[in-house]
Amino acid sequence: MENHDMDAKITIRKYTPSHRAVLLQLFRLNTPRYFSITEESHFIDYLENHAGHFFIVESGGAVVGCGGYNLFPEQADARISWDLFHPDFQGRGLGSALLQYRIDRINEVPGLKTITVRTSQWVYRFYEKFGFELKEVIKDYWAEGFDLYRMVRPL
Repeated sequence: MENHDMDAKITIRKYTPSHRAVLLQLFRLNTPRYFSITEESHFIDYLENHAGHFFIVESGGAVVGCGGYNLFPEQADARISWDLFHPDFQGRGLGSALLQYRIDRINEVPGLKTITVRTSQWVYRFYEKFGFELKEVIKDYWAEGFDLYRMVRPL
């Protein structure tokens, strides 16, 4: 269940703390295009304290992306978290494969009714392709110039 090989010769595996340094490099490669530098401390906190359902994507043996989810059973909701990929591997379907992998895992959890993603104006259209519907926009939420786009999809 932890391993998932894709046609494009990628592997999705559970995150371990040994991946932290390379994921911080990936985060920095996506700053400031997709993330504010002020979000790095939040990403570190997430990896250290909330990464129970967090995954890395490997291609050719190298870590090229990551993303996770968190469960909120009291709200019958799961939340997609921290999707990021090396810029050279964006637009190749790897993000779609990782998102579908997580949706499939979330569907295995009884009692959940929705999946929420809190993203930005830079990538919300990606999630629309998977049935996420825009519910709320908060300007400058993550940092100046980085708006919150809260999106939800039913299970």
